[in-house]
Amino acid sequence: MAIREILTFPNPLLHQAAKDVKEVTPDIQELMDDMLETMYHANGIGLAAVQIGVHLRVAVIDLAREDESAKPQYFVNPKLSDFSEEINTYQEGCLSVLNPKQTEDNPVPSIYEPVQRPKTCRVDFLDYNGQPQQLECDGLFATCIQHEVDHLDGILFLQRLSRLKQSMIEKRLRKAHARVTRNT
Repeated sequence: MAIREILTFPNPLLHQAAKDVKEVTPDIQELMDDMLETMYHANGIGLAAVQIGVHLRVAVIDLAREDESAKPQYFVNPKLSDFSEEINTYQEGCLSVLNPKQTEDNPVPSIYEPVQRPKTCRVDFLDYNGQPQQLECDGLFATCIQHEVDHLDGILFLQRLSRLKQSMIEKRLRKAHARVTRNT
């Protein structure tokens, strides 16, 4: 297993849709293992292959709390359906949307914003071994799987915000990116 580099906004690769996986092979399993290790290393709860520059429809999620054993979930070619009309709002962050004000005093690595999504949905996918699976998703799990599938479709959670909020955040991120780029 290896820790991979996570692409960050404004990298244009984050806006490219991923392609379906034809078959779950040992290479795809290795990709999922690397993604999981990368996600844990970055203290995330979900990661899509697009975020590490691999444009295949693969995502990993682990919603276990710090005091619980790891509960990794693997999703190959996830397809969402049966969205509820009831909406939940969660403070979403993203390993690809770094906080431009991150410092040693403010170590929060991501920008968090309230995002509204359907409270429940269903996901059909292939698991780590290539077996077809179906799960009913609720609450944080529903939000997380929708967030990761958005990544696979080339959508960042910022695009789920109001145009004004999105514009303000993107402007700050671009400015911070330019500053970092100039200093390296």
